[in-house]
Amino acid sequence: MNVEQFIDSQPLSAFQKRILVLCFFVVAVDGFDTSGIGFLGPAIRVEWQVAAAALASLFGAGLLGLTAGALLFGPFADRYGRKRILLVSISLFGIASLAAAASPSLTTLVIARFLTGVGLGGAMPNAITLAREYSPTSRASSLVTLMFCGFTIGGALGGLVSAQFVGVIGWRGVLAIGGIAPLLLVPVLAAMLPESLGFRLLRGTRKDCEVATSITDRIRAPNTAKVSLYADAKPPGQKSSVRELFAPRKAPVTLLLWTTFFMILLIVYLLTSWLPVLLAAAGVSLKQASLMTMMYQVGATVGGIWLGRRMDRSDPQRVLALAFLVATALILLCALSEGSKVIIVGTVLGIGFCIGGGTIGGYVLSGSYYPTSSRATGVAWSNAAGRVGAVLGSVAGGALIGFGASFETFLLLLAVPGVIATLSMFGLERVRREHVPADPFDARSAETE
Repeated sequence: MNVEQFIDSQPLSAFQKRILVLCFFVVAVDGFDTSGIGFLGPAIRVEWQVAAAALASLFGAGLLGLTAGALLFGPFADRYGRKRILLVSISLFGIASLAAAASPSLTTLVIARFLTGVGLGGAMPNAITLAREYSPTSRASSLVTLMFCGFTIGGALGGLVSAQFVGVIGWRGVLAIGGIAPLLLVPVLAAMLPESLGFRLLRGTRKDCEVATSITDRIRAPNTAKVSLYADAKPPGQKSSVRELFAPRKAPVTLLLWTTFFMILLIVYLLTSWLPVLLAAAGVSLKQASLMTMMYQVGATVGGIWLGRRMDRSDPQRVLALAFLVATALILLCALSEGSKVIIVGTVLGIGFCIGGGTIGGYVLSGSYYPTSSRATGVAWSNAAGRVGAVLGSVAGGALIGFGASFETFLLLLAVPGVIATLSMFGLERVRREHVPADPFDARSAETE
């Protein structure tokens, strides 16, 4: 039996639930770091007496590292295994975060944040890929979005801890917490997280087959017959996983995915990185700004769960396209709020629901388009395309603030990538409907291409 068909034929086991929980913690430490750094900016400015625009290099370095990590570790994971690369990535992330906490200057901090980003860039796509590969196709969107809510929960916790305790433990203490947590997670993952079942069968060594049999027995429901699994793709290393992203039927999908991720992550990081600074400049206290911005993470958590369920029940591309369209309208409403805290909180919550939740759904969707031999690369490079948008967003945010852009102007500009993301996702729906027969994006069909 094919790997995907076997997983689809079994009820969700305790073994699979454990994998989802472990991946939840991986993305949670990522979210903690990504969100927390935005709230540390004011404290860093005070200590080193730098302008707000100077923080652009700090935010941009971390995001540039995320891009490099995704580009580097995605193909490595398809060649050497998801688990191995995941452990290396998390270890690098933790060590670099501790180094950032001990930075004597802004330049050193920027370098450490770049290395932190490299580790994070390799960790998140592999966690998503593993969660996707151990989830039944019919529930994949719901389960993986539920797992990925660890990112938004970790992000909310990172913002809360940063804003509430930076005055007590300092920005260095917050970064130290962000470094210790992933290092404590490494031995747990090493002992309890399995390698991808499909990857082991593709590699096909005697040990891999023995471990694959053990994993199969742990997934198989009690009192059901044993099965022999196979994988219908070339073993790792026989074909470039990057080249597979641009195979004739995959190229338009890959380009539309990259456009969508670029635009939505540009929005995400412009908001999460600079909204606290903008609100503080408008006279809102740091604690109030943190609570307002945290509404984005709350909305993203709820939106990810709800959109994931909708994606399992209807056309996932259309679900996400409509979510991005609504988000664009909310961005315009927030821009025209005239400083009303009630409207800002409500619209930021809604934007988080649509854009944050839609980003989670996009990660799930990207994993369903590619076969096992290139899935980690497909997810990671889509992530990397988004991180390029995030880098641009962070740098552009600093430039806009430096030019004295108002809160209204800042948000009005965000509507542009919202429109483009909506059109890209509708385009992806059309490509799938018109150019791809017999649903080859279904995971089982992808395995047998």
